Amino acid sequence: MAEPTIISDHDFEEKVIKATKPVLVDFWAPWCRPCQMLAPVIKDLSAEYEGKIDFAKLDVDQNPLTASQYHVMSIPTVFVFKGGKPASQLVGFKPKEELKKALDAALGS
Repeated sequence: MAEPTIISDHDFEEKVIKATKPVLVDFWAPWCRPCQMLAPVIKDLSAEYEGKIDFAKLDVDQNPLTASQYHVMSIPTVFVFKGGKPASQLVGFKPKEELKKALDAALGS
């Protein structure tokens, strides 16, 4: 089963901006209860979309530069990047179906 990749400020450009596939990035923190609730949903989606979309997690406490660059004010915040640019942004806990809509839109389906 696919697992989201842990990324940082240092490899964000390489793993997200320069990615050839769309990338879902979960901006989160370990102490955030809604983030913990969202984690299994994202893990399920990473298996469901394996090979089509990459999944990544960025701890905002450990990586404040990227979080600041994308104006992440509340967590969880999920971005779907396509072609190196944010294609969609969802703030707060969202149900699986809402995340799937953003992923399907990035895939053009």
